[in-house]
Amino acid sequence: MSEPVGRPLKYKTAEEMQAGIDEYFALCQPKPMVDEEGNVYKDKSGNPIIELNPPTITGLALHLGFESRTSMYDYEQKSEFMYTLRRARMKCENWLERNGLSGNTPPTMAIFALKNYGWSDKQEIEHSGKQEIIYIDK
Repeated sequence: MSEPVGRPLKYKTAEEMQAGIDEYFALCQPKPMVDEEGNVYKDKSGNPIIELNPPTITGLALHLGFESRTSMYDYEQKSEFMYTLRRARMKCENWLERNGLSGNTPPTMAIFALKNYGWSDKQEIEHSGKQEIIYIDK
């Protein structure tokens, strides 16, 4: 009988992984910026300055204990983890959509990040139907 090759699985169940994913997204919630004494920084109008803490794929991979994004993607190939990881990646993408496209994030950063999710800023036009060229003699 042959010995198993490679590292043992970090997560045995999708539920176990989901707990780590939920913990990561809870840590990513925006929060008021504070000084050393815990006083909330405020803008000129007296509104608290909020620190955005965007969820990222790399941040998720690190939080889950993977040494690379690729290792996390390898888990996504296993049917029992596929839905869990795809949904987590989609939550990171959704954050960019809501915050990057609403102006809460520098536009260049949002555009670049969304392209990494497969978005495109080029317009593609499909033509269908018959096209005719009509020559007019004068």
